[in-house]
Amino acid sequence: MKPYVGYTASIHFHRSSLRGIQASLIALLLLLCLPFASCTAKATAQATGARVYLLRGLMNVFSLGLDEIGTKLQSQGIPVTVANFVSWSSLAEEAAAEYKSGRARTIILVGHSAGATVLPDMVARLSQLGVPVKLAIGLDSTFRTKLGGRTDRYINFYIASGVGEPVARAKDFRGALENVDVQNMPGVGHISIDKNQVIQRNVISAITAVVFRGQTSAPHKPSPQMSTSGPPVSAAASAMSRD
Repeated sequence: MKPYVGYTASIHFHRSSLRGIQASLIALLLLLCLPFASCTAKATAQATGARVYLLRGLMNVFSLGLDEIGTKLQSQGIPVTVANFVSWSSLAEEAAAEYKSGRARTIILVGHSAGATVLPDMVARLSQLGVPVKLAIGLDSTFRTKLGGRTDRYINFYIASGVGEPVARAKDFRGALENVDVQNMPGVGHISIDKNQVIQRNVISAITAVVFRGQTSAPHKPSPQMSTSGPPVSAAASAMSRD
């Protein structure tokens, strides 16, 4: 009986070890699948033909809401570049190269604070390079700017009671310009406007409407506070005024 008991104990030991080996194999397979999933997401992203450029404000520390927006867009397969506003000129050259090579057909720009201030310059530069901008969204530009060149749609969210300024239309501007005053939206300030969830939903909804227009279905079903035809209107934003 003793040898038999010892043999039974040996069997339990091997089963325990087998479970450990199985767990290790599963973990290994998951790790091996991650690069494949990443490649698949990248391929889906490239298929959209879109490029979104997110321009932070000063010091790269006050516009981290743009990183959140970028992450949410990437989860839907939309390629994103996040950079400081001082890079706007080189980013315009990069966007032009992507467009002319055929790798990108839909150029979208978003900026916060100083990043919003330089958006009209980037739009004008891209227009000079023969590159159409489908959509540009500014979040509380700190200086009064004039918009020239061409963009299908330019949305400027600003806080009239703070440092934000509306965008003026230059004589050579071609496109739709919307100045949206969000001073009555609760919890929105110059530093927090890019992090506000309602504003983020507005921005993402406007972008996905452009990127996925014409497809049979959008990646995510709009919520009551979202619209696929433009910025969503919510109870918190009901006091917005348009120019």
